Amino acid sequence: MPRPKKMSKNQQPQAAEENADKMFYQIREISELTGVKTHVLRYWETEFSQLRPDKGSTGQRIYRPKDLRLVRRIKQLLYDEKFTIAGAKRRLAGEMRPEKLQMDLSLGLRENKLLNTIHKVKRELESMLLMLNRP
Repeated sequence: MPRPKKMSKNQQPQAAEENADKMFYQIREISELTGVKTHVLRYWETEFSQLRPDKGSTGQRIYRPKDLRLVRRIKQLLYDEKFTIAGAKRRLAGEMRPEKLQMDLSLGLRENKLLNTIHKVKRELESMLLMLNRP
């Protein structure tokens, strides 16, 4: 089977780009979709802790759609916005942190409200128990 023609950095295939049916990609497919060479993708895996594709039983990298989005974001930061690798790492960490902090904060508030409700119910049950135990 002949290999597809290589594309320049600015060319991106449109038809296969966001295939909703596709849950997994091989490194070659990620390379073709993003225009980033496979050896660069492997290097980015060592530099960016967020980019950790699973490996199948044969040892091949299995990228998910979230990995594809991350590769595109890393490429944008490095090539378009001219960040250094260290700067791109900091920017990615900052982009991902607010979502997590907001989620943790909302969970904390919800848990706090739930805990207050539990304490209130406990006090009411204790007072009812006292009433029932009176002679």
